[in-house]
Amino acid sequence: MKSSPRRARARKAEVAAAAVGAVLLAPLVAVVPAHAAPDGSGVIINEAYLVGGSSSQPYTHKFVELYNPTDKPVDLTGMSLQYKSAKGASFTGVAPLTGTIPARGYYLVQGGSNASNGAALPTPDLVAGGINPGGTDGVLALAEGTAALTLPVGDVAGDERVVDLLGYGAGNTFETAAAPAGRGTGTVGSLARTTFVDTDDNSADFTFVTVVTPQNSGTQVDPPRTDTCGDPDEAVALVSDIQGAGARFDPACSGEQTVEAVVTAVTPGLSGFYVQEEPEDSDGDDATSEGIFVFSRSIPAGVEVGKLVRVTGTVSEYTSSGSSQTQLTGPRVEVLGDAAAIVPTDVTFPVATPETLEQYEGMLVELTDTLVVSEYFNYDRFGEIVLAKPLDGQDRLHTPTAVVEPGPEAQALLAEYDRRTITLDDAVSAQNPQTVPHPGNGEPFSAENTFRGGDTITGVQGVIDNSHGVYRLQPTTYGDYAAVNPRPEAPEVGGRVQVASFNVLNYFLTLDEGEAICGPERNVDCRGANSAEELERQREKTVTAIAQLDADVVGLMEMENTPGVEPAADLAAGLNDRLGAGTYDFIDTGVVGTDAIRLGFLYQPGEVTPVGDFAVLDASVDPRFDDTKNRPMITQTFREIGSGEVFTVSINHLKSKGSACTGDPDTGDGQGNCNLTRTAAAEAVADFLAGDPTGSGDPDHLVLGDLNSYDHEDPIRAFTSAGYTDLVKKFGGDEAYGYVFDGMVGYLDHALSNESLTAQVTGTAEWHINADEPDILDYNLDFGRSAGYWTGDAYRSSDHDPVLVGLDLSGKPGDRPDHSYEQGRPAHSYQQGRPAHAGR
Repeated sequence: MKSSPRRARARKAEVAAAAVGAVLLAPLVAVVPAHAAPDGSGVIINEAYLVGGSSSQPYTHKFVELYNPTDKPVDLTGMSLQYKSAKGASFTGVAPLTGTIPARGYYLVQGGSNASNGAALPTPDLVAGGINPGGTDGVLALAEGTAALTLPVGDVAGDERVVDLLGYGAGNTFETAAAPAGRGTGTVGSLARTTFVDTDDNSADFTFVTVVTPQNSGTQVDPPRTDTCGDPDEAVALVSDIQGAGARFDPACSGEQTVEAVVTAVTPGLSGFYVQEEPEDSDGDDATSEGIFVFSRSIPAGVEVGKLVRVTGTVSEYTSSGSSQTQLTGPRVEVLGDAAAIVPTDVTFPVATPETLEQYEGMLVELTDTLVVSEYFNYDRFGEIVLAKPLDGQDRLHTPTAVVEPGPEAQALLAEYDRRTITLDDAVSAQNPQTVPHPGNGEPFSAENTFRGGDTITGVQGVIDNSHGVYRLQPTTYGDYAAVNPRPEAPEVGGRVQVASFNVLNYFLTLDEGEAICGPERNVDCRGANSAEELERQREKTVTAIAQLDADVVGLMEMENTPGVEPAADLAAGLNDRLGAGTYDFIDTGVVGTDAIRLGFLYQPGEVTPVGDFAVLDASVDPRFDDTKNRPMITQTFREIGSGEVFTVSINHLKSKGSACTGDPDTGDGQGNCNLTRTAAAEAVADFLAGDPTGSGDPDHLVLGDLNSYDHEDPIRAFTSAGYTDLVKKFGGDEAYGYVFDGMVGYLDHALSNESLTAQVTGTAEWHINADEPDILDYNLDFGRSAGYWTGDAYRSSDHDPVLVGLDLSGKPGDRPDHSYEQGRPAHSYQQGRPAHAGR
């Protein structure tokens, strides 16, 4: 028992109330509403069994189960249960409710028939044959009144006519986001509430379960709460008693509890505020948090940071994506007066385990380390970034298989990273907000007030929460921000000839307007821009980046692969409009393969000229190269005009790690899905090029492109075993990167030279214009994004950094010329008529 601090608090609260004239915001006696409240203090939809027509279903009828989580019975007279189809505008099934739902008890509404298959339901409290929900998608509403509802499409959380609402599957009306489908593929089950609390988020509140448990008002209700939370002689509980030492609240503290604590953060964007025990009331146990979140859709008057408050509410767990956060719901709040400011608790990384942060849940903390901005994929949608403490000697977290061997080494490194990261949020739960705070200074983000991956933040303060699968810091005071990773100019790699590869991130000229009209058969969804304005923005950024690269040959990935559509021609035209007529041309491949995207080449005809036709590697050439997964490789030989030297370039885009391949799963060694598929393709590429597929008669080969493999993975070993050199590693070392995934850097875009060419390579570099930039700066205008974030510069023109390779072709395989005199790329003094290029 920890009764002494509690008794001190009770006496102190009485004195404070008498001294300052406490502001009473709500009565302290329990009042059960006649209907549900958004915080879960009344009746809620608890389970929905929606299957029909299957011989394997367990019950003869569909049903909807209601639950009363309060300590008193609720009269349902004047309420109704209603149903509408997924895309319908109005509710077509209306069932008026009658009777009473007991305290902490259930109410069973029997719906439409399941063709007499299965067992009978327990005796229903109401038979409502007109409630016949669709199995995979639809909308159920528990409503005030018995008139049929008409609700708008989208989020209706907070609509005062709606007591509770479940939109599921493709249901176009929902609270925050729709729940999963009400019937699994080939599986019988129901949608069941994850906790007895309604958070106004269907996707978080409901999950599909295979164990169906219909319960009526005669079902044994949850046992009433007993006052065993901490000291049963005290009316006020300690927050640490409620939090307990586990991931969820102490079961002894279930039901309604009262705490007295200091407000540390007011977060209307999260529908609530945080409170923390005063230092003298700490239980001294590091395993139990001293803070807790109070869920309230409106902030009570007088609740401000630094105020001592008495809060009475129902203890619950907010669960989302595997997270579980203890909170008080349905609060009644009394402001007792001012209190001494809570001093943040220092948190340092690495923590002992990721779960160590549980002990700080709801508490005000300061992250005292210098942390690196590591991930920002969700910055535009959720206003969140990931901060990390790199390993000693490194400035970033590196994808394990980019720096160590797949298997135990990679797994151990990934586990180590889990101890070194935390999400910095924006204290707002809404998606796609119109403005988001800069994570370093808290000011509104803009094209001028931006940040980059690798920048650092030290000393940020805030409250720890556990939601949507990760521990987060909701900031109260922003830290010291350092822009240590400035935007780079185009790299200098030397050489008379420069060759680049660039993933142009779904460069489609056909707008993605929802119709499946793209691809070789014009039967797949288009990608990329979904409006003319977006395409114009995408085109300008892409053209700017290629123009500044100024490579003589550019291998392109992720271009539209639709008959009659020539993205490479469009890019060449854009470059020529900017740089001068005839500066660039393209290799006209037409449609290649069966994928929605294809590969291609741009080149500068004043510098190089194509030699012969391009060659294609697909499964018809070598069955090891599965072109239903890998994009067919394009190979083209070029001649350097100034010297007459010949070289061959191949552009690739191998199968991704994210989607599964039959018989080639993710084995957990760090290489992801389809590793065998990519490795076989790499072996096929090496053998194909050894046969001189373009008939060039010259042995110099350069393999470029997105191989979807990191440096230490099997496909890259297949190339190095065949005599190829990893040029990005050779010139960039172990710190090289060109892509960010899940807060870790590495490079998927490779430049590999065969043995005869390697000695003629003067340099290789990745131009960090994309991987380090938040995607809020790209061309997209989705979800009402402000057009003002965009500028026409090269930064965030894609998600992959381009790779640039310098070549001095000697004509003598294996004999590298002496370039010790070069400080940068030499001038092309022998050339006539080559247009000047700004930024060369």
